[in-house]
Amino acid sequence: MNTPSTATSTPPSREDRSRPNTRSWLALLAAGVFEVGYALSVNGSRGFTEPVWSSIAVVFFLFTLLFLSIALRRIAVGIGYAIWAGIGAVGAAALGPVFFDETLTPAQIAWLALIIAGVIWLKLADSPRRGSAASKDSAPA
Repeated sequence: MNTPSTATSTPPSREDRSRPNTRSWLALLAAGVFEVGYALSVNGSRGFTEPVWSSIAVVFFLFTLLFLSIALRRIAVGIGYAIWAGIGAVGAAALGPVFFDETLTPAQIAWLALIIAGVIWLKLADSPRRGSAASKDSAPA
């Protein structure tokens, strides 16, 4: 008698989270892009008083949550959230002047560059090292 697998309905084990895959990182990137869209559309909604911008904000919000939840199946929540928030913050700050009457000072640009560097280093720190015990464990037998 075949019983249905519960592997798809249970959260990943700690071991599964120790090996994020490309799909997880792409989902996190998509969540960050949707977060930028959400932040910009909330600004455009003027406190949810503009119906079109408000509707767009809700759509972006739902997509950012969907993709973030997909990413966090394999990426540790602290790392995933930090990267997601960093992408959202930098993206909204960089695109605010494009869509709205906002400015960026050189000091703000420098601090945003620091956030970008932090996001890159978090991603690199989460990647398995070649020749390490973790990457040897994940090699096919």
